[in-house]
Amino acid sequence: MMDAASPVRLERLEHVVVLTLDRPKALNALDVATLRALDAALDQVGDARAVVVTGGGEKAFVAGADIAAMSTLTPVEAAAFATLGQRVFDKLEALPMPVIAAVNGFALGGGCELALACDLVLAAPNAVFGQPEVKLGVIPGFGGTQRLVRRVGSMRARELCFTGRNVKAEEAVAIGLALRVVTEGSVKDAAVAMAHQIAAQGPVAVRLAKRAILDGDGADLRVGLAGERTLFALCFATADQKEGMSAFLGKRAPAFTGS
Repeated sequence: MMDAASPVRLERLEHVVVLTLDRPKALNALDVATLRALDAALDQVGDARAVVVTGGGEKAFVAGADIAAMSTLTPVEAAAFATLGQRVFDKLEALPMPVIAAVNGFALGGGCELALACDLVLAAPNAVFGQPEVKLGVIPGFGGTQRLVRRVGSMRARELCFTGRNVKAEEAVAIGLALRVVTEGSVKDAAVAMAHQIAAQGPVAVRLAKRAILDGDGADLRVGLAGERTLFALCFATADQKEGMSAFLGKRAPAFTGS
């Protein structure tokens, strides 16, 4: 169980887990304690079929890394901080189930990098994304220079990292940084609804689809296709495949067990 005083809250909603970074007075900024709490929370998602990541309060998803804490770091300490952030975000990205970022307010610096480590990004109308590190005399350290290229393309990533400019919700959708803007209700509720929609599908198939996409990202097409072929065949060793096809042929709703 998460400590009640933890900066990351974990909530279970049937097959969905919601992780909330909850330091609203600090705009949910990422310091060492928050990164470690997120790391611990990722160990507790268990057999969830989908995960939602969001920020507490209305103003920020995550406004960035904690600048006050970073300002006095030595190069050795900065390397350790970047290593911690990258390790936690790698762990988030590698979760076997889909992860949805529900971005409310600022997602800058480390906050943008956190969203980039998620599979899907939903944006509230007030969402603002960006990698403004150059304005502080540094560069992104939690994966921004790498995942941003993969999400929006090399030239757009260069522009955002070189200028440090912010991107509002509608533009974020236009360039592929977010999936869509949620205009009705809260972005968290929309993300949870999408998570439940994902959770209703064949859990093994969803996880294998994510693995195929991650493994094939950046790989030679033939390598990616070979991996997809192997994972497709693996589906036919599962109870979910038998249930899903039996339900389809029997014109009934499937009862997937995730096995």
